[in-house]
Amino acid sequence: MRAFASDNYAGAHPDVLTAVAEANRDHAISYGDDLWTARAHELLRDHFGEQADPWLVFNGTAANVLALGALCRTWEAVITPASSHLHVDEAGAPERLAGVKLLTVPTQDGRLRPSDLDGLLTRVGDEHAIQPRVVSIANATELGTVYGVEEVRDLAAAAHDRGLLLHVDGARLANAAVALGVSLRELTTDAGVDVASFGATKLGALGVEALVFLRPGAAPGMAWRRKQHAQLASKMRFLSAQIVALLEGDLWRRCAGQANAMAHRMADGAAAVPGVTLTRPVHANAVFALVQPREAVEALRERFRFYTWDEATGEVRWMCAWDTTEADVDAFVGALHELAAGQPVR
Repeated sequence: MRAFASDNYAGAHPDVLTAVAEANRDHAISYGDDLWTARAHELLRDHFGEQADPWLVFNGTAANVLALGALCRTWEAVITPASSHLHVDEAGAPERLAGVKLLTVPTQDGRLRPSDLDGLLTRVGDEHAIQPRVVSIANATELGTVYGVEEVRDLAAAAHDRGLLLHVDGARLANAAVALGVSLRELTTDAGVDVASFGATKLGALGVEALVFLRPGAAPGMAWRRKQHAQLASKMRFLSAQIVALLEGDLWRRCAGQANAMAHRMADGAAAVPGVTLTRPVHANAVFALVQPREAVEALRERFRFYTWDEATGEVRWMCAWDTTEADVDAFVGALHELAAGQPVR
């Protein structure tokens, strides 16, 4: 099956699997006191800055929940776009597990601006009102858009000026960095971000994400918090080996670059098909479109899995992954042309 539903559909990268197999030799100390974890932490500090405090977990929802739980007290809240994964696709985990209220902001393109914060800060100090503490964004966003370095810096400065902290859900942080041609540090630490995650799964890992605190002292008790949330791996070396494989060379950059390039190839090809209208700018590895007639969508979906993003308008989302090839994209665009010509999809 070749699909464009999610970059999670892709398998594990062969280099990652090799790293896991190599870590499977002999015995190693459990719960992270091993050479692979030490190296993974070293590499994360290389990429995010020497002050970075990394914690490996199993998935992105856990990374978000642990970050927000560490930064917020029970009467504090998180400001986030209404379209964010945090709000839409985590089944209430931030509220249930971190105990934080989400204050959502409607946006046109998934990105918050500094001016979006002020409307939620009118009752600061009022004991009857929840108190905002964290601004949470995703880069790249759920709508495929990317915050530039200056945009992140401006938002971080606006948050800090208001006594808030900035959290970045980095499920596709590598895609954003590659799209901008910058380092992970430039897009996070140097721009004023307080805590971020590094999304390894979508780059070809299996069952590991990295939560990285960038503000010294921001995560007291994180060892116990991670354990209580069932995110401490006993055989940590297998998680850590994957991070090492991604970060020791440029594998993370190559994987994100391939996904981004294929999304741009898809967008260029699809835009030339009668009845197809691109609905959002293509910044990273997501393509959003309307396909007319709408019946063609189901015919196309019989061959290539993808999601309808907005049932009301019929807008669809096509995601490219680290293993998406030019042949995959060209076959998809060819199917679009067949539908536009009234031919059955082969």
